[in-house]
Amino acid sequence: MMQHPNISRSFVLLMACMFSWLESSCWAADMSYPSKPIKLLVGFPSASSADVTARIVAKKLGEILLQPVVIENKPGASSNIATELVVRAPGDGYTLLVGSVANTINSGMGKSLPFNFSSDLAPVALITSLPNILVVHPSLGVSSVQELVNLGKSKPNFINYASSGNGTSPHLSGELFNLMANIKMTHVPYKGSSQAITDVLSGLVPVMFSPSSTAIAHINSGALKALAVTSSQRSAVDPKIPTVSESGLKGYETSVWFGILAPVSTPKEILDKLNASINLSLQSSEVKGQLLAQGIDALGGSKEDLSKYIQSETDKWEKLIKLSGAKMD
Repeated sequence: MMQHPNISRSFVLLMACMFSWLESSCWAADMSYPSKPIKLLVGFPSASSADVTARIVAKKLGEILLQPVVIENKPGASSNIATELVVRAPGDGYTLLVGSVANTINSGMGKSLPFNFSSDLAPVALITSLPNILVVHPSLGVSSVQELVNLGKSKPNFINYASSGNGTSPHLSGELFNLMANIKMTHVPYKGSSQAITDVLSGLVPVMFSPSSTAIAHINSGALKALAVTSSQRSAVDPKIPTVSESGLKGYETSVWFGILAPVSTPKEILDKLNASINLSLQSSEVKGQLLAQGIDALGGSKEDLSKYIQSETDKWEKLIKLSGAKMD
């Protein structure tokens, strides 16, 4: 499992507490919760990496909590629709959000939103992460990050790269690459990863920073060539693929991450119970295996870990957006 850099020592203490909860005061939450099904809102369509993550984790979480955890897809506005619904929901632990990198990008865009992602929601747990994989069509004729950079320098504005839309993680992964490599690839936005990868597979747009869950099957088939992963460490999904950072752009790092959040008025006891239960679900070998098969790494950690990570991601994307001039749709 990928070791997330922002998982603190508090996670170790949390795990010790969690596995002895029957005898421990750590599990002081109202044991009547939950007494009915829990809704977990996902701001992206069915079969997206957010949806896949949510369904795998929710099944095991429901078994632990002895109540169904029901997925509700509320796609639109880069997860802002789902986020606002949870912000305005009662703080009773029965309506939760799968928050993501999209939320911190939205916050960094500087646009007026009807909520504040950092302050109007209570972090529960960081659950998963997956890298984007820098893939190219074989017709481009490059086999490494350095060869792609060399081509970009020799032919400015010659290379086009696809993404799942303006302001998405694949888009900003490309903008960060442009800045750090001092080249200018041209961004071609689509209305989702599946549409984008279709044109990359045809060679119409030869480059994409694709979520690993979308790209891995095409890499394995040989239809696309993987140059590097965008995460700070190699991914368990294919450890042979180097990182962008170790391929010449030292310090480069982006990822697609997901965490669970609740309305800010949710009682601490319920948040603690949810956090411990989510971490138990992520320790399941069944859950880890199902996630890894989709190119997704299981994480976990404390509420504080997620809070700190959200702040660091918001700061990072805000700086990149200002430097690159990236715009939302």
